[in-house]
Amino acid sequence: MSSPQLPGLSSLPKPLLNSGFRISKVAAMLGTYLISRYFSTPSGQKSKVNLSLNKDSAKVVHSFDIEDIGSKAVYCRCWRSKKFPYCDGSHSKHNEETGDNVGPLIIKKRDA
Repeated sequence: MSSPQLPGLSSLPKPLLNSGFRISKVAAMLGTYLISRYFSTPSGQKSKVNLSLNKDSAKVVHSFDIEDIGSKAVYCRCWRSKKFPYCDGSHSKHNEETGDNVGPLIIKKRDA
């Protein structure tokens, strides 16, 4: 025995039984991804600037007398220089790799 058909219902589209399942599955995967991204990085913790120089010191400080500089001195601000505290151009590679825009500190004597 077949169930009776209501008139006019045969022309209506049949619902896709698994479309709701597909949407909820995508939502669950997206939610899982976002939650894992949120918890995978320590909140509030910033990345370090100095990765290798004088790590045994509480604070890295260099002091220079202006009279000892000569006509010009170029100092590193990216902390990647092999000649730190002087700039050796390492910021160029750092900027390329990270998208940063750091450059050196240049101190010159004013022409008299």
